[in-house]
Amino acid sequence: MVLRSEKDELLRELASRGCVELSEIGEELQADEAGGLVSRESSALTVLKSQQAELGRAITLLDKYAPAKSKLLSAKPELEDQVILDTDGVAAALKVAESISGSDDRIKRLTAEESRQRGLIESLKPWLELEMPLETEGTEYSVVLLGSIPVRIPLDQVNAALAQASDEAELFPISADKSQNYLALVCSRDTLSAAQECLRGFGFSAASLGGMSGTARECTLKANESLKELASEKDSCAAAIRDEAVHREELKLAFDKVSTQAAIAEAEDRLYGTETVVVMEGWMPAEQEQALAQVFDKYACAWDSRDPDPSEYPDVPVKLKNNKVTNALNMVTEMYSLPAYDGVDPNPLIAPFFILFYGLMMADMGYGLLMILAALVAMKRIKPRKGTLSFCQLLLYGGISTFIMGAVTGGFFGNALEQIGQILGKPEGWGVLPSLFNPMTDSMLVLIGSMVLGMIHLNTGMVISAVEKVKKGDKAGAFWEEGSLWVTLVGIILAVLGVGSIGGVPVVLVIGIVMILYGGSRSAKGIGKLTSLFGTLYNTLTGWFGDILSYSRIMALMLAGSVIATVFNTIGGIAHSFWLFIPVFLIGHALNFALNLLGCYVHDLRLQCLEYFGKFYKDGGRPFAPLAIRTKYYNVVEE
Repeated sequence: MVLRSEKDELLRELASRGCVELSEIGEELQADEAGGLVSRESSALTVLKSQQAELGRAITLLDKYAPAKSKLLSAKPELEDQVILDTDGVAAALKVAESISGSDDRIKRLTAEESRQRGLIESLKPWLELEMPLETEGTEYSVVLLGSIPVRIPLDQVNAALAQASDEAELFPISADKSQNYLALVCSRDTLSAAQECLRGFGFSAASLGGMSGTARECTLKANESLKELASEKDSCAAAIRDEAVHREELKLAFDKVSTQAAIAEAEDRLYGTETVVVMEGWMPAEQEQALAQVFDKYACAWDSRDPDPSEYPDVPVKLKNNKVTNALNMVTEMYSLPAYDGVDPNPLIAPFFILFYGLMMADMGYGLLMILAALVAMKRIKPRKGTLSFCQLLLYGGISTFIMGAVTGGFFGNALEQIGQILGKPEGWGVLPSLFNPMTDSMLVLIGSMVLGMIHLNTGMVISAVEKVKKGDKAGAFWEEGSLWVTLVGIILAVLGVGSIGGVPVVLVIGIVMILYGGSRSAKGIGKLTSLFGTLYNTLTGWFGDILSYSRIMALMLAGSVIATVFNTIGGIAHSFWLFIPVFLIGHALNFALNLLGCYVHDLRLQCLEYFGKFYKDGGRPFAPLAIRTKYYNVVEE
């Protein structure tokens, strides 16, 4: 609770720190609102959103009419948080934005008028040879009617029918195109109805040229003059917009300022208060409590904090704790789903596996170097933050792993060095790099290794699941579910080695199977025990077999990348000339690199989210969304 006089200043400081998420007030105060004791706070959110849209539109228009040159991979300029929180200059920027928007609105109206004038010119083309003013309707006794008849109908036939309908009517052809004959009907006023009825049977359509004066040629000249004037005025409006380009940075700064004010207003709309006191409620990270206590002590306020009750866990926001390595996996976790508040942080648990698997799938020193260089250049030039920083870090670590695994398998842009040696006339074997194994010749070894890694990966997930169950007091669940699978796994290994059998019966394996069957049906009753026994056995066998088989994709992607790289190198080296090798090398490896960059990420993500997370992960967490400074064009200086 804070004094109303200090509410705005406190909200600005909380926005600056970005560590408090204000939420809707409790039911008790909402009940008090009904009794008239408190009322919901109001803000200028609607006005601020309108201003934000106006500034954003003006910046977009400047980028359209006066594009600014920017350096490739340039970082956003940095400002102190107090500069963003200060509203000075916003009013002036809004006037500039209104001027830019006004000019653009005028251009739109002029464009609409241009379309109308062009349509008018197009409609006058068939009548350019007509010397009669278009506003002529006839005389006291005669009528002139302009129209068209489909060109497929012979005019002789039309004239013959018209002569029978009226001896005081005649058609005069003016022009024709692929679909229509354009005509002028001259007849007496007394026979107009009969003439129109006759022509209607031949598809006659009267021309719509009302409101025009002068001949068609004169009207066309006027329309062309109007187009020139409209184009000149549009150029003037566009020039007026370009002249405002000097205020581009002011508009961007004002946009970020208004965006931040809108964020504060959104938070303010969740508050309740009396004439003198405003009540706030929300969430803060526990490690920030001491720092926030010092902030609250600066204001006339009273505050209290507590840990959430288990009943509140579904509503508690989640904020992942990261270091430089685990932060790279934020984009992976957020793409799937944040963990529940009472779940485990998956980032430290998937980081080593994700990075290792990615390197194994890509497995090429050349591609690894490209990834490392791209990540380092991007991190140095654009100084990324949040999601962009996570992507760059993941690219860096994935590149390091790819380079190491490429050194293990002897791949450097496939067998590019060997092909270069052949073009240079080097002896056989020149450029062949040493390797522990080669995916193209040792594919069975790679497949077995992938399966072994899968077993390690899945069992790690089971260990995490068992630990979490024990922490929550479910020791029986850990024993009968994870424990039974481990006993069965050990039994399979002993049976393969021929150890631990009594009378030819693999005792440990049998014990494990019995544990699985009992554990899967221990909560069932009656006929349900029989169905659960069958279901447990079937799901365990097929589930584990399918999960382990999924890890064969590590071998498949490693082999595919190597084969495609080798194929392009071989094609480039066919003529034993660098004139062919270099373009084929660049195009082929660019395609292979792009394909593997995305493919390895997708398949690695699948192994983590489906196989690994399926063993222990509890998702459904709500992201922590604190009141913070919102910027699009500037970065806030980090302390």
